[in-house]
Parts: sequence; structure tokens; C-alpha cells
Amino acid sequence: MTVFSKPILDSLRRRKVSGKPLLILIATVLLLRSRLLALPKETLKSISRVTNYKRRLSPRELNDVLQQVYEKEEDGSKTLLVSYRDRISRFNIKETPSSKFASDAPFFPPLSTSAKAKPNIDAAFLRQFRAIIFRVAFPSLWTKETLIVALHSFFLVLRTVLSVVVAKLDGRLARDLVSANGKGFLKGLGLWFLLAIPSTLTNSLIRHLQSKLSLNLRTRLTRYIHDLYLSSAPELRFYRSGLEGVDQYLTADIEAWSESLSVLYGNILKPSLDLVLFTSQLSRSLGLRGTILLFVNYYATVAILRAVTPAFGRLAAVEAKLEGEYRTGMGRVGREAEEIAFYDGGARERDILTRAYLRLMKHVNSIYKIRIAYEWTEDYVIKYLWSAAGYGLIAVPLLFTRTKRSLGVQTDGSRTIGPDNAIAGRTESYVSNRRLLLSLADAGGRLMYAYKDLLELAGLTTRLYTLLSSLHDLPPLPRHAVKATDDILLTHVDVAVPHQNISEPTPDDGDGSRPSGSRASLPLVKNLSLALKDGDHLMITGSNGVGKTAIARVLAGLWAPQGDGADVRLPADGEDGRKAVFVVPQRAYMVTGSLLDQIIYPHSYPEYLESGKTEKDLMEILEMVFLAYLPEREGGWMTRKEWRDVLSGGEKQRVRIHVCTLLQTLLLTAIRSNKMAMARVFYHRPRFAVLDECTSAVSSDVEGRMYEHAKALGITLITVSLRPSLMKYHTHLLTLSGDGSAGWTLAQVGTAEERMGIDREISCLESKLADVEKWEERIKELDVQLSTQELV
Repeated sequence: MTVFSKPILDSLRRRKVSGKPLLILIATVLLLRSRLLALPKETLKSISRVTNYKRRLSPRELNDVLQQVYEKEEDGSKTLLVSYRDRISRFNIKETPSSKFASDAPFFPPLSTSAKAKPNIDAAFLRQFRAIIFRVAFPSLWTKETLIVALHSFFLVLRTVLSVVVAKLDGRLARDLVSANGKGFLKGLGLWFLLAIPSTLTNSLIRHLQSKLSLNLRTRLTRYIHDLYLSSAPELRFYRSGLEGVDQYLTADIEAWSESLSVLYGNILKPSLDLVLFTSQLSRSLGLRGTILLFVNYYATVAILRAVTPAFGRLAAVEAKLEGEYRTGMGRVGREAEEIAFYDGGARERDILTRAYLRLMKHVNSIYKIRIAYEWTEDYVIKYLWSAAGYGLIAVPLLFTRTKRSLGVQTDGSRTIGPDNAIAGRTESYVSNRRLLLSLADAGGRLMYAYKDLLELAGLTTRLYTLLSSLHDLPPLPRHAVKATDDILLTHVDVAVPHQNISEPTPDDGDGSRPSGSRASLPLVKNLSLALKDGDHLMITGSNGVGKTAIARVLAGLWAPQGDGADVRLPADGEDGRKAVFVVPQRAYMVTGSLLDQIIYPHSYPEYLESGKTEKDLMEILEMVFLAYLPEREGGWMTRKEWRDVLSGGEKQRVRIHVCTLLQTLLLTAIRSNKMAMARVFYHRPRFAVLDECTSAVSSDVEGRMYEHAKALGITLITVSLRPSLMKYHTHLLTLSGDGSAGWTLAQVGTAEERMGIDREISCLESKLADVEKWEERIKELDVQLSTQELV
């Protein structure tokens, strides 16, 4: 190839290019491409060595990259490190600023119930589509997506132009063949092969750019919605959204919308260009009558197909919703497997999932049935009616227009080409027009198909817009006032379960439902006022369901304080990064990552390095929670596993009785999870730690040692618990009444009132101990009776 490329290139440089610049330009690009591919392999390898991200990494280096996750940049952005095929790729990620969300919120008002139920191509759809496109997908003209669209449009136009050239060349080949012009036929055949190169290349690039556009749209939407959904305090939209099947929204719906839009763009722009260019080309040979009949054919086709087109938008939206319900059910079984196993509810869950799946399949089958009649009508109109109309249009200039041109008799200046070439001329006209009409029928068919795709896009747009509008519509929680003092101050606070802003309810969790809104129900705790300083260890107790966890949610900022004059003031985080308040929930959460990540959560590995702590410090923490054996047993700090199973005692233990195995597994589940939660407290060393039943499965002696160590670290404890044995580690006791009055009492541990309560408990225990002898005698009598029965 290099031997033949030099004289051709030299000849192109010596003479001025004229006549066919497009073909010569494409040929030149292809020749240059071949020269570039012929570079020595050693040169390519040296370039690969210079580029760091192309270098293959060792397993240890890859493990370090997985642990590090990202690098901080000077401008505040983060560069994600992604490993792929033993190499590292870097992607710079800039967080979407809150000002962007604030400016976008007015463009996403909530949808009405009718708009959600019946998505269609109307003004509401255009408003939703415009908001998503111009506020999220294409926030400005100078984006990578805009460049891809421009390139995609260029190649779509180029393919249309090439289609017209191919149609003309096809007619020319037929003319030369009929007229037995061998030289002209061979020349046309050479041009045919030469024209095939840019045509096939254009088709490949169109498919590539279409896929690239879909991927980029999905990436931009995913990043925007992730930043919006996984927002930090005070928004916490992931906690308060209340959307059912949110994983379906964030994954399948975004992917389907991006794919649908990228495909639809090509299926609308290319056929529209084909209709304009092919119609203009045909009008020259068909004449006025043929052109009018052509437009009549367009109108009749649109009228017929529009009359038989079902509501594909609504059907697509319902299918996505049912798919999300089925996906949510599968996730619920995996998430609540232990609770389901306790109740032996496998059969019941199977029935629920089967019913959800059958609902989905019934809806999908109904769509297939609806499509039978529609696709039959569509194929009949597009393939056969258009083909018959095409033959009729070709016959118009030949059968009804008696001109020299229609008979194939053409004039060239003063010399007239006689009727001998009439057959060849009519053949050329017929083949060219037929080719254009077939392409025109194909373009019309794709436009009709695009209408169906547009209806499906309307349904997906409604789903995506519902997600965005629901997230934007959530008002932020009021931030607690931060003072320069070291106190936690609650004044006249009513602790109540907040209502949701959206109509979709969520299940109750603990003391109430999770999402927070503007209205509240009856208070669980009324007019709560207290002040805590460093060293004022508070224990919150009371019967189940009285609002103990609700107070922790108010302190964490998850629930807004209710009541007239309610005020919550918290100390600020320290300049050294030490958190003021750290809440440990009842259910321990194990993050995806290494063993080290379980301890430092929610810190990342770079933040851990910045803190100055070492693995020795982490080992001391594990020793205090009696988990020092984990790093050695699991293979080191950087070992990545499904820690929810490992730390829950998921490994099988050989025990004689299977019931004992289950009980030991469940006990290890709670114990190790509780200990890891306390390890996080020791790592972060907050000034105030809210412990919500996080040591309920730990033995009293181990629990006491952990509490003493926390106090030695200078951590002020706020414990939610029913264990009286924990009272001695606290200085204040907040008791919530369970009589429905929402009352509460605050007492200082060690006061006369608290001693009276302890004395009453001691006297009650002594009265029970007095009956021990009677119980022992009764046990002996029962043993004698049982032994007698065995002998019999």
C-alpha cells in the first residue's frame, strides 16, 4: 500500500483538484489512514509506555487503585481511578453545584395525575422534554454531546447525498448496459466500487455516533441525578424521596430514555432529509401531476397510520412501572432474607413475586397483541401501498406526459439524439426513479416507525420527569443552628412523625416513617427541652414505639423539629475535622469496599490518609471492640469482600445440632455488626455520639468496656437503650412515658429521685428472690414425675 500511495499523493500535490473533490478527499483520507496503520510496532509501544494510563499494573497496584478510588484536584474536583484490563483510566468528575439545582427547580414543577397516567405527544410532553434536554442533557451548546450531535447530523446528511448519487449511478449503469456501452459500463462500475467506500464508512460512523450519543446522554443524566438524589444535609433526598422502585428510575429508565432518544434522532432527521431531497429529485422527472400525487400519498399514509396507532406512550410507562415493582420485590427478598427465613415465608414471597411477574407478562403480552394489528396495517401501507404508488408515479411521465423527455428523446444543443436511444433513456429514468422511490418508501416507513418510537419516548420522558420533579420538589430540612459553645440545646421541641410531600407512602420504620415533609402528625414527645454539655452522658429509655429513635433523628437532622418556638442548636464540627455529632443506627451498615473501609466509613481512603491515622491505630480500635483477629483471618486490611456476610458470621460452623448453628449465626450477626459500629465511633472520635441500641447483642462485660473506652476518648454518650445495666455509664436519664401523653421526665443519675427508683427495683428483685426456694422445690418435683414417666 505504501508503494502505490506515494505516486498518487505526488500527483495530487502537482495538479489542482477539480471535478470530483469529494471522492478524491475521501480516497486521500483512506490512504493516509493506511500509512498511519503501517507505523512500526516499536514506535507504538514507546508511545504506550509514555502514557501512564496505558501501562499494565501489577495486582498490588490495582488493589491500591481500588482502595484509593479517586484523587483530589486543586480546583476541588475529583479524578476517579477506574481499572480496566490491568490498566487505569482517569475521569475528572465535577460535582453539580447546589446553585444549579436551585436554578433548575422552577423548570420541573410536579405533574398532574392525568399527565402521569396518560403520557402523549402534546404540550405537556414538549414541556417535560424541553426541561430535561436543555437543563440536564444539553446544559449549554459547548458540550461533548453537542459535538457528537453535530457529527452525527453531518454523516446523516452525507448518507442522504450519497443515496442520491448512488441512485443516479444505478440508472447510468442500466442505461449503459441496455445501450451496450461497454466502456461507459466499466467506468460506472469503477465509480460504483469507489462510491461504496464512503457509503459503508458513513454507515459505520452513524451507528458508532448513535451509540456514543446514547452513552454520553446516559452518563450526563446519571451524574446529574446521582448528585441530586444522593445529596448531603440538609436536603437528604435519598432519605426523603419516598419513590417506589427508585432503582428502576435510576438504572433502566435512564438507559432506555437515552437509547430511545439517540435512535429516534437518527430515525427522524435522516428520513426527513430523504423526503425533502428525494422528493425534489423526483419532482424533476415526475412533473406536476406526479409531485401532487406523491404528496397525496404522504397524507393518506399519515392519516391511516395515525388512526390505527395505539397509545404506545402510556403502554411503555406502565411497562416500566410494572418492571420496577418486580425488581423492587426481588430486591426486598434479598434485603430482608433473614426476617423472611424467621417466618418461613419463602412460599408467601414466591407467590408475591409470581403475581408481580405475571402482571408484567400480562401487560407485555397485551402490547404484543395490540402490535399485531398495528404492524400488519403499517407493513401493508409502507411496503405494498407505497410500492404500488411508486409504480404508478413512475408511469405518470411515460403514460400521460407525451413529451420528448418522457419518450427518452433528449436534445443537446443543436444536435438531437434520436429515438434509437429512447429505450436506454427510459430505462435510466425508470431505474433511477425506482431507486429513489424505494428509498423514499423506506424513509416514509422509518418516519412512521419513528412516530411509534416517539410515543414510547413520551412515556419514558414522563417517568424520568417524575423522578426529577419529585426530587426537586422536596424542600430542604431546616439546618440546626450552630453555636460556638459546646452544648446541645433543645428548646420546646415536639418530636413528631413528618408527613411525605408525595402521595406514595413508604413503610413504617422504627418509630415512624422515614420521609420528611412540611406537615406532622401528633407528637411522640411533646415540648422537649434539655441541654447537654461535654461529659453529660444521657440515656434515653422507654417502652417500644414511644419515640426514642425519633429523638435521634431530630438530633441527626433527619426530622425537622416541630412545635411553636421549637429550636435545636448543635455545636460546630472542630477545625481538625472532628465531628460534633455522630449517630450510630440500630441496623449496622456495611459499605462496599475493603475491611479498612468498614472502619473509616463514611470517610474515603484519601480522607483517611489526610487524617494521619495508620493501620496501627486501626488495630488498636479493633482490639477495643474484640475484633483484632479480622485482618489476619480475612487476608489483610485491603481485602475486598461482601462484609455483610463475613461480619455476620456467615461462615459455616460445624455444630451437632442445626438449630444451634442458626442461633450462633444470628448471634454473631448482631455481635460483629455492633462491634464494627462501635469501631467507627472510636475512629471518628466525635464529641457527641448517639448510640441507638447499637450494642444490644453484645454481652454486658464487653459492652461496659466499650462504653468506658468511649468516655476515656472524650466522647459524650447519648444512648438509646432499654438495658438498665447501661445506666451507670451515664449522668442523665431521659424517660419517655408510654401512656400516650407524649410526656417525658429528665433526671440526673445519682440523685435522690433516681435512687428511689433503684430502691424500688431492688425491692422488687428481692421479693422475687424470696420465691427461689419454692421454685427449686417445684423443679425437683417435676423432675421426679418426669423420671417416673420414663420408667413406665
